[in-house]
Amino acid sequence: MFQFNNRSASFAARAACQLALAGALLGSVIAAHAQSNSPVGVWQTVDDHTGQPKALVQINDDGSGGLSGKIIKGLGPNDQPDRRCTACTDSRKDQLILGMTIIDGMKQAGSEWDGGHILDPENGKVYRCKMHTEDGGQKLVVRGYLGISLLGRSQTWVRQQ
Repeated sequence: MFQFNNRSASFAARAACQLALAGALLGSVIAAHAQSNSPVGVWQTVDDHTGQPKALVQINDDGSGGLSGKIIKGLGPNDQPDRRCTACTDSRKDQLILGMTIIDGMKQAGSEWDGGHILDPENGKVYRCKMHTEDGGQKLVVRGYLGISLLGRSQTWVRQQ
């Protein structure tokens, strides 16, 4: 018959603690990896023509599992805080660009986010949108398109700390 003594109990308790610690560490590594690949955060956009920083966009979870993004700061040399979207044709017509929601309805589809829309406040046009992260979540490739994804353009945004 097996004798269970204090020494065995101590060994079992230590093993259980080590196993719990290893599980917690693995869980935190997985959570950190998932978070770093999420588009949630602040991103620096780039001007297509000059390649210069254009704006900072804050992407947030909208509370229903989707993502939305708004302009939180203009970075262009001629950017004015009172600039308005005069070219917009929807409810954003003549609204301030600073603070404007330009991305909405993005839903996760595997490793990408898709199904939403993005507004170009320069021309007022709304495009379908998809996005994914690269370089361990440090870059966000944003594609705006009409109809099918092949008919569009992509920008690479850089995560800000």
